Amino acid sequence: MLNLLRKNTIVAGILAIIRVYIGYQFLHAGYGKITSGGFDASGFLKGAIASSTGEHPAVQGWWATFLEQVALPNADLFSFLVQWGEVLVGIALILGLLTNFATLMGMFMNFAFLFSGTVSTNGQMILLAFFVLVAGANAGKFGLDRYAMPIVRKYFATKGHHKKGTSVA
Repeated sequence: MLNLLRKNTIVAGILAIIRVYIGYQFLHAGYGKITSGGFDASGFLKGAIASSTGEHPAVQGWWATFLEQVALPNADLFSFLVQWGEVLVGIALILGLLTNFATLMGMFMNFAFLFSGTVSTNGQMILLAFFVLVAGANAGKFGLDRYAMPIVRKYFATKGHHKKGTSVA
């Protein structure tokens, strides 16, 4: 199964469709936040914190503490990160550029939304993203990764070679 996900050209085409779908969802959400002109995550954060109390809390206490102590005091930063993160992840996935990294960052955001008590399509997007992530390079085969990844690999191979050649005297 893993070999099929990572090497099959037909699967690469299916993964490209999934990747573009996820990318569109992120781009659409982020673009809407940016163009609305007044996106502020503080209301969402306060709602998530409020959902951490009661008999059956939707948000776990440790996450609510993080939201209350870190995210809410820095709501402007988190607002910026959410809207631009969604746009950049969306563009990267649609173009198939740095696909694995973009997928991982998208999953990170979706998990944060789930931890905050939002269900929506986040679970579905995480499940689809899981297949894209496990497929590795095959998920970006029909995208800019085909051209970008050899350059990235060469860059890091060169960086690693220079580190090996240094000596400590």
